[in-house]
Amino acid sequence: MPRGGRYTGTMLRIIIPEPVTKEQGAMVKVNSASIRGIEGYVVTVEVDLANGLPVFSMVGLPDPAVKESRERVRAAIKNADFEFPVKRITVNLAPAGVRKEGPRFDLPMALGVLAASGQIGAGGLSEAAVIGELSLGGEVRPVRGVLPAALAVRAAGFKRIFLPAENAAEAAVVSGLEVCPVRTLMQAAAVLDGKEDIPRYQKPAKRGGGRRRAEDADFSDVRGQEHAKRALEIAAAGGHNLLFVGPPGAGKTMLARRLPTILPPLSEEEALEITKIYSVAGLLSDDGGLVGIRPFRSPHHTVSDVGLIGGGTTVHAGEVSLAHLGVLFLDELPEFKRHVLEVLRQPLEDGKVTVTRAGYSVELPAKMSLVAAMNPCPCGNLTNPRKSCRCTPQEMKRYSARISGPLLDRIDMHVDVPALDFKEMSGGEEGESSARIAARVVSARRKQAARLKGGGTRTNAKMTSRQVRKHCEVDAETETLLASACEQFGLSARGLDRVLKVARTIADLDSSLVLKVAHVAEALQYRVMDRRG
Repeated sequence: MPRGGRYTGTMLRIIIPEPVTKEQGAMVKVNSASIRGIEGYVVTVEVDLANGLPVFSMVGLPDPAVKESRERVRAAIKNADFEFPVKRITVNLAPAGVRKEGPRFDLPMALGVLAASGQIGAGGLSEAAVIGELSLGGEVRPVRGVLPAALAVRAAGFKRIFLPAENAAEAAVVSGLEVCPVRTLMQAAAVLDGKEDIPRYQKPAKRGGGRRRAEDADFSDVRGQEHAKRALEIAAAGGHNLLFVGPPGAGKTMLARRLPTILPPLSEEEALEITKIYSVAGLLSDDGGLVGIRPFRSPHHTVSDVGLIGGGTTVHAGEVSLAHLGVLFLDELPEFKRHVLEVLRQPLEDGKVTVTRAGYSVELPAKMSLVAAMNPCPCGNLTNPRKSCRCTPQEMKRYSARISGPLLDRIDMHVDVPALDFKEMSGGEEGESSARIAARVVSARRKQAARLKGGGTRTNAKMTSRQVRKHCEVDAETETLLASACEQFGLSARGLDRVLKVARTIADLDSSLVLKVAHVAEALQYRVMDRRG
């Protein structure tokens, strides 16, 4: 205290807090599922509530769309007349080493928060999986990739799946799984709390059953062009790739669009493969069920390499995968960017696309039949008898150079499509129907499947070099013809193998067990680009 005065300092008051009782936190697990590529896998959504500063944290490699779930879940819980707990909320998405994408975890997160906070019972969560996006008002919105997710849920042993009502028909194709459609968070909570009966989807899954495309295309509509139609029949029978070369208006696109109508009907396994791809891409029809027709994809020539082959930051299927087990049609082939066309090499050779990202890789199926079309020259009139070509030799050389030799080598058949005269366009008898051609195609495919059984393939186009040597033996006369063709056309080893594969398909259509000179001679006719050198 200072002399001659009183103490003016500030006195400190020390308050000793009372002992704090630690409240035990609550943790709940909700089963869900996600997708990688086109395959599903089970994800466990672990929700933990603990005392502490109010915060909603998320771990387990969530992408930005998953992280945004915090705001949707918070708003949906409040607007569904529940209380959002003022706690420290931690959500873990297991397995933690796999990146999670999309808003499909909104509903399981919200139910986990409600169960962990004691607002609903958690008993119904152990034997079920939950998938769904939430709106701010608590409505459950549809998500992509429900079919592969439902398959993964069934494989993991779960008996029931709660999902958006709009996705119910899609999941219903998975037998042995009880599909429970919900429309709101409040409904899902009431069902799991035992206050409402479990909704069950009763509508049987539909399937197209191999019907034709909506435009009802048929080969009987095509006048003339018998050579091109024969080439399409061979391509369909053996699964071969095909290039049409002809002037504008000759009917190249019309012919290509009719190829799916003569392909064999889809098996259940094939329909499931296609449906999984379209489910992930969000391209399934509203009625759900399995895809029943072979796909026909025709991307514009401005498509990017990622759009054609697939990939991207979030890996998605490209056009080659959307055409899986169907037809990929590239019209005006030289107009596509060269680097875009070059990425076709792997899927044409292997029937799949491998996309590699940091820490993981994804395989996308791409067993499609490629049909391409191009003009013989930049102006298109080189082979038109009624019009003169205006292109210079340099222009024609640059035009043909847009398609690389290795890519042409992977196309089995190059076919001239000539311009039609008035009589062929306007008159003549109706052409052979798609149904009759398809019957021959199916018969040839059966022969191939029996011959190649156990060899890892079912069509001539996919035979290995060893299988070609085994099933495409030729006599001395045919060998002389092939030697002469290799000398004149400059065929590579791959090109020669493709000629033999096409000849094997022609023999199958001819119900011949051995390759004959006529079969090989016809196959050599379908190498027009090699003949032009």
